[in-house]
Amino acid sequence: MKPVSALIAATLTVPALLFATGPAMAAAGPAAAARPICTSSSHPALAGRISRAIQTARQYRVSFVAVEVKDPGEGLVCRLDARSHFDSASVVKVTILGALLRKAQKEHRPLTRTERALARAMITRSDNNAASALWVDTGRIWLQRFLNRAGMTHTVLGPGGAWGLTRITADDETRLLWLLLTANRVLGTSSRHYALALMADVIPSQRWGVPAGAPQRLVVHVKNGWLALAPHRWRINSIGGFTANSNKHSGETYSIVVLTQDNPTMDYGVDTVEAIARGVNRALNPGTIARVRPAEITPAQETPDEPIP
Repeated sequence: MKPVSALIAATLTVPALLFATGPAMAAAGPAAAARPICTSSSHPALAGRISRAIQTARQYRVSFVAVEVKDPGEGLVCRLDARSHFDSASVVKVTILGALLRKAQKEHRPLTRTERALARAMITRSDNNAASALWVDTGRIWLQRFLNRAGMTHTVLGPGGAWGLTRITADDETRLLWLLLTANRVLGTSSRHYALALMADVIPSQRWGVPAGAPQRLVVHVKNGWLALAPHRWRINSIGGFTANSNKHSGETYSIVVLTQDNPTMDYGVDTVEAIARGVNRALNPGTIARVRPAEITPAQETPDEPIP
């Protein structure tokens, strides 16, 4: 992640960003624990296990969390505060890519060499300057058209050039992931495969979050975002699609979205996201060997992910 310029004048200075205290929302009390998060008509026991895993992971955490999990193969859907709004930080870069691909499709052309270079930098390295360039070049009209066409009706684009302040929901991010994971009329096959390939090629230092606990046999298509801003301190978001890496396990496709805010530090938020993801991934893939994030690289070493003015 490259250093970026200061936030828009309306936002606070860095010290205020890091130490402002928003309303800390304690996680799972007895009443919350009683509410089912996951449902499955064909595998109710599995739904119960994942519901309990999510509640256990968020218990006693101050993070406010939204979760959505979708696994059509198991008939499973999990939703927790999936319509609540969060500042996107860099997960919006997948939306920018989707809008760019949709625009190119409608113009009956491939991406230019420059667009491909910017798209790769934006997704695989989370390059902010590349995101800003594509945000401007794609344009708000095409960005909004993509949201409308994708059915992402609760997503609100960030003001001006502040793409990182786009307001997102777990429900809309799940819709976006499934536009990439399955055939549809919004994005063609080559566009979908291109986007998924970039998300599968994210650099090791940014492969934290929803990949936690996923088995080695699955390909993880991930994008993360992180941003410190008053009054909700650190936002730590992670979205990902999981697909089989061999014909033997074909058909294994699911998605996980975890959005958080009110985290006192970045590491705290990453721990919250990964505790939830680990519970989900292990329940969906019992008895498998999980992939391991490189020990020498930790999320705390990343540059804060800030919206560009």
